[in-house]
Amino acid sequence: IADIFQYCRTEIPRWNTISISGYHMAEAGATPAQEIAFTLADGIEYVRTAISAGMEVDDFAPRLSFFFVARTTLLEEVAKFRAARRIWATVMREEFGARNPKSLMLRFHTQTAGVQLTAQQPEVNLVRVAVQGLAAVLGGTQSLHTNSFDEALALPTDKSARLALRTQQVLAYETDVTATVDPFAGSYAVERMTDDLEAAALALMTRVEDLGGAVEAIERGFQKGEIERSAYAVARETDSGERVVVGVNRFRLDEEESYEPLRVDPAIEARQAARLAALRAERDQDEVDAALAELRRAAAGSTDNVLYPMKRALKARATVGEVCDALREVWGAYVPTDTF
Repeated sequence: IADIFQYCRTEIPRWNTISISGYHMAEAGATPAQEIAFTLADGIEYVRTAISAGMEVDDFAPRLSFFFVARTTLLEEVAKFRAARRIWATVMREEFGARNPKSLMLRFHTQTAGVQLTAQQPEVNLVRVAVQGLAAVLGGTQSLHTNSFDEALALPTDKSARLALRTQQVLAYETDVTATVDPFAGSYAVERMTDDLEAAALALMTRVEDLGGAVEAIERGFQKGEIERSAYAVARETDSGERVVVGVNRFRLDEEESYEPLRVDPAIEARQAARLAALRAERDQDEVDAALAELRRAAAGSTDNVLYPMKRALKARATVGEVCDALREVWGAYVPTDTF
């Protein structure tokens, strides 16, 4: 990550260097507090790594961005985004001494919650996605992805993907929710929920710090264990009916309506395999091997920036898989630790 920050500062200074993601943790079962706590803890670890590599915080922090989920619990999601912004601004100002106002900004992309889509009565997912997208916009997202209603069944069809896009366009052009910043500011309920979520997230971030930071906590399985326990609790509540999921444990149909999912032509796989074989036959294999060897040497050292030899390897037409394999040879592959 430090290499990416340094490379982008020098070569492409207006590039957004990284998307620090909590979406995958939320989809695995993280609560809103866990989602922002563990995401921001990762962000803190990246900032510390870059500073340790000799960079000034204001040289790279304005280009950081984040990636969160939006669930159907609209008020809680708005409060989550508000709490995350407050925490990040405070950390950047007080811990890292950032002076550029853009370094304090929590710029984020939001995707609606794929895990909340249901295969039962899939058209109901259109309603879920609309509510989730509304929560993201009310929470201040700068970028939005709305899922297609049939993604619990298969890859989206052209029609379902278009409906997902139209959902965003209705929010943008037919409502007034983008006309003001932070429209829920001053709401007793949302302000209280923001305070509560901020406190819960900070408590989790303190636990991460007590374990030595995000990397140490990951290696000890802390985040994984917390998320698994939350996911299990949601599953039990759904199975018992305490948590209502429309069409799944209440308001079910005796017989589901038929649905024709997108069918992907199997010939696509064969064509892609043929393209890859042709690429490997046409390229200069000695040049590829030399470039990958240079990448492995840079990865094994402590000072060389790996992005430069990586770029040369890709220019020599090494595949992404071959580049990743070269890095795995040096760094190994992450194996999740048992529950903390």
